[in-house]
Amino acid sequence: MPLPQPDDLTSLVLRTDFGDEGAWDAVRAALDAADEHPHATYVSELRFAGVGVHALVAEEAAADEDEQIVYVFLADAATMKDPGHPLLAVDLWDEPGRTFRVPARWFPDISANLSIANMDFAEFADATDGSGTFRGFDQS
Repeated sequence: MPLPQPDDLTSLVLRTDFGDEGAWDAVRAALDAADEHPHATYVSELRFAGVGVHALVAEEAAADEDEQIVYVFLADAATMKDPGHPLLAVDLWDEPGRTFRVPARWFPDISANLSIANMDFAEFADATDGSGTFRGFDQS
């Protein structure tokens, strides 16, 4: 199940929960409303239903290096249920399997910095609060 490549200067947002179409629409709307520029390449394919972090890490490790992606954001059950739509950010490169949550309002900042390699995944992951959620650098 190779991961699709995100569009240029965007981040892959992979839907893994298919229980509520309206919730998926709300997640996309929240992410799109967070900034005037597009930051997400949305993938909603049933083959990714319920896929876990370890399976994604293994899949990317097995892919050719020029086809690998460095990180991915998952729209999982927690994303769909929480009003802040916190995506699960997953490192697929430096510390494969490391995760943190990112509410929709912070997604554009993280996506922009990761997509141009201005900052590393760990810089955001290290700035999370006690719940493992990134809420900005001044908020951690």
